Amino acid sequence: MSIPVLAGFGAVSSRYRAALLDLWGVVHDGRRLYPGVADCLAQMRDAGYRIVFLSNAPRRAAPVGRQIERLGIAPGAYDGVMTSGEVTRDAIMHGIDPFHAALGRRFFRLGPERDWGLMEGLDRVVVDDIADADFILATGLVDDVHESVATYAALFARAIERDLAMICANPDLVVVRNGERVLCAGALAQAYEGQGGRVVYHGKPHPRIYERALAMLRGVPRTAVVAVGDSLRTDIAGARAAGLDALFVTGGIHAEELGLRVGELPSAQRLEAACMRERVRPTAVLSHLVW
Repeated sequence: MSIPVLAGFGAVSSRYRAALLDLWGVVHDGRRLYPGVADCLAQMRDAGYRIVFLSNAPRRAAPVGRQIERLGIAPGAYDGVMTSGEVTRDAIMHGIDPFHAALGRRFFRLGPERDWGLMEGLDRVVVDDIADADFILATGLVDDVHESVATYAALFARAIERDLAMICANPDLVVVRNGERVLCAGALAQAYEGQGGRVVYHGKPHPRIYERALAMLRGVPRTAVVAVGDSLRTDIAGARAAGLDALFVTGGIHAEELGLRVGELPSAQRLEAACMRERVRPTAVLSHLVW
């Protein structure tokens, strides 16, 4: 059966009462909103939708909210933000299982300065030498413009000798920023595992972030919630595993793979091939988040 292709969100809006919307690749590219997004959000609100932005940003929800406000989305346009950073912080703060409870207090931080506030206020200490760390917290590459995963091979080897676990606060491999593909913490975690290291992931496609986001929708049943995302591996797979319908935005990180120019929709053959590679099937697809 072919995957339905939609002209816009309005074509299925009557099926649902709430939406979990990805940010990067769906709402904005890190610098500006995509065309049509502001109008689509307004139309969704006019239709009575509850909206939660569900992001693999390795930061707390408040700074992500401030970022999208600067891009032109007012707080009243949505109900809340849930991030992989919030889920990561919560897991470490509360020691949600034996693994997290035994992590220790000292951590080595991998990530840019914009992510440093993630652990602020917790009883944890940042160390500068991997030899002093109890675990690694990865939010991304320190310099995602000039560095690559290979930059960290020697550091990872030292950490693996000490059997340090890595906490990955963003399972995404890449994100599109201002039209350019940029590596994320998930790429570091994948490389660490490839060298023999231990990794625990927080965020999409893993279930805890969906439970936190659904709790923000104040009792809307799962059957009335749709997730929208541009990553088959994280957004679509995670939503489907959580029992949600999922709309795949093809103009995000898969656009090049699908051979798309701006505004185009993929051929049925390329779409089916991409979904088969990721072993996931969206409910429907649309080129961008437009009404």
